[in-house]
Amino acid sequence: MEFHPRPEAGEPRPWAFPAPERTALANGLTVLRCHRPGQQVVAVEVLLDSPLDAEPEGLDGVATIMARAFSEGTDKHTAEEFAAELERCGATLDTMADHPGVRVSLEVPASRLPKALGLLADALRAPAFDDGEIERLVRNRLDEIPHEMANPARRAAKELSRQLFPAESRTSRPRQGTEETVAAIDSAAVRAFYEKHVRPGTATVVVVGDLTGTDLDALLADTLGAWTGGAATPHTMPRTTADDSGRVVIVDRPGAVQTQLLIGRVGPDRHESVWPAQVLGTYCLGGTLTSRLDRVLREEKGYTYGVRAFAQVLRSAAPDPASGVQGAAMLAISGSVDTESTGPALDDLWKVLRSLAAEGLTDEERDVAVQNLVGVAPLKFETAASVAGTLADQVEQQLPDDYQARLYRAYAETGTVEATTAVVRAFPVDRLVTVLVGDAARIEEPVRALGIGEVSVVTGG
Repeated sequence: MEFHPRPEAGEPRPWAFPAPERTALANGLTVLRCHRPGQQVVAVEVLLDSPLDAEPEGLDGVATIMARAFSEGTDKHTAEEFAAELERCGATLDTMADHPGVRVSLEVPASRLPKALGLLADALRAPAFDDGEIERLVRNRLDEIPHEMANPARRAAKELSRQLFPAESRTSRPRQGTEETVAAIDSAAVRAFYEKHVRPGTATVVVVGDLTGTDLDALLADTLGAWTGGAATPHTMPRTTADDSGRVVIVDRPGAVQTQLLIGRVGPDRHESVWPAQVLGTYCLGGTLTSRLDRVLREEKGYTYGVRAFAQVLRSAAPDPASGVQGAAMLAISGSVDTESTGPALDDLWKVLRSLAAEGLTDEERDVAVQNLVGVAPLKFETAASVAGTLADQVEQQLPDDYQARLYRAYAETGTVEATTAVVRAFPVDRLVTVLVGDAARIEEPVRALGIGEVSVVTGG
């Protein structure tokens, strides 16, 4: 039997994360553009300076409802007509509200970009916020909440935020609101939030794709340039504080056959010089199937299908010693184990963390992490959407436009000792908040016996 010859690898070519061009429209809207020849699906990201901590008291979730309502009709189209117009363009429009603000994401074939940008501009310029549509979105959100509370991973995440941050901080509460706060939202509340926080002068649009033959300046002026709004200053970020004193919280789920683990604390964000080493060390700890946590808990002991360690930026800002304002990243370890293995798995997990401090990472672990993080970058940023999303992250986190390119160089230059020091400081064994979602009657005593922190039990809720 004859097979086709094996494909041969081509010559390696230099690669760097693409640098955007930064301009502004007459209405104050900041524009980042990145021409990517061959990318015939153009990605557009709009960042709105409407963070969750700007939501009025008692209306947590109004930013989410507003974001979802952007595609539910404008002054020109009903909700059904708007959806049909998007479909005719072959476009998709997604929205998301998070701690830094609201994002509106558009993907469309380059040939249909003018029409799709017009629809996007209408959605931002004159959203309908129809009473009936807002009521439907509120009902949908209320239906989602019980499902989220029933999901062990989502329940653990909510509890960890509640434990880490003070009750008065918006970061401590569910991002998309609770049943009580969402039920209080109506079209008047949505419109009031929109009018106060959504305007072009504090917004940014990122456009990435093949822009050959496209007069983007004229196109943006005719679409998003028609969006008007009063002058505004960017929202001021409140100070971030967190309590990471070592403790264990069990969210009781009687009869659960598995225990969901979420272990975390708050640490440096991307503005800190330690970030590259922290990411590298965290990757060695639990970033892939060959990491230390997986090697012990999955391969050697068979406790779990996988455990991951990660650093997730919650809100980012350059540190300001005068005000105490700083960014925050969640440093966490997550996974699930069968109920009977909860105690032994946690015991071995703590042993892995202690071994990092005692023995350090190896050069081989560091080299593998660098190869994985840096080597896959050209594939990771193959699409326009991935580039646009990363550029939007940089804007949202108040980072320079060349940050991502410099970050990959920093990974390659970070040594084993630096990565070890960073990950040990990121996950100190006595300063971790451990949330366990599982059967308290079966796991409480084995966990208490470990001595990894005071243990408390809360209802599954």
